[in-house]
Amino acid sequence: MGATTLERIESFVPERSVRIEELGEHLGLRRAELGVFRKFYGLDTLRFDPGMDLFELLLPAAKRALAALPAGGRIDRLVFAHTTQALAPADVDIAQELARRLGLADVEAFALSHQACVSSLGAIDVAAELLRAEGATGGYALMVTGERAFSPIVQLIPNTAIMADAAAACLLTLDGGGDVVHSFVTKTLGQYAEWLALTPEQNTEFGELYGPRLAEVILESVAEAGFGFDDIELVIPHNVNALAWRQTMKALDAPADRFFLENIPKLSHCFSSDVFLNYTTLRESGRLVDGARYVLVTVGLGATFGAMVITHRAQDNPA
Repeated sequence: MGATTLERIESFVPERSVRIEELGEHLGLRRAELGVFRKFYGLDTLRFDPGMDLFELLLPAAKRALAALPAGGRIDRLVFAHTTQALAPADVDIAQELARRLGLADVEAFALSHQACVSSLGAIDVAAELLRAEGATGGYALMVTGERAFSPIVQLIPNTAIMADAAAACLLTLDGGGDVVHSFVTKTLGQYAEWLALTPEQNTEFGELYGPRLAEVILESVAEAGFGFDDIELVIPHNVNALAWRQTMKALDAPADRFFLENIPKLSHCFSSDVFLNYTTLRESGRLVDGARYVLVTVGLGATFGAMVITHRAQDNPA
């Protein structure tokens, strides 16, 4: 069947960094509400550049990932994974335009977004299945994710997260030399699909089950991969907030040092790009262990919980 392998993961964030207090008026948050985000949710700064064009955000990581394509390799598909449904005018096909700007105009390009912030992991799974179904050797896919926090309604998830600008890209193939994907598990709780219209009771209910359900998905992904949680070197999570991860740690009865949470106060939640930002942070600081197993974990509004188990295989930086 061919194992999915992640040949190169890259990420990009704008240089402009702001403290969350600078966004108070823009987001309509009072000082006390900002204090909750800082003290309890662990937020401090985030990357936010209103003047940056969407393609300026997306292209750097995509180009670096694409540079890892070996001689003779070919890109069969480009998948753009995003969280927010509408990111551009209706006459702009972002996936097609990305392909054109990357010199891949003849490549099949499409977008996925229905799993919200889990869409990037889902896009890897879909792209790999398409490569597998075709049965052709030497084919690669490029997954690109990223979006801008272009309006207050997009940037603020009340009582949960403040969204930031970022992008990432992943070059993948079958039976390559990169990180091996062992499993991908999702669970969708459709009763919470209309998140803006949830009643206070539904919000409370979702908050109480968030940690236990995410813990279940993590453990299911690890079991499906044929491992136990003790076999996992580190959980590489999304950056929604520190409180949500404390709840999940409690449900797993796992210590904090099993989770990489250092980017929550530095970058905040970056839609579908978080796990890749955290992965590249770990790689660039020399903290990814060759042969070690990791779980990439994220949650999308709607509500979808997703986890992917990989084994890291160190490679020389193609750049």
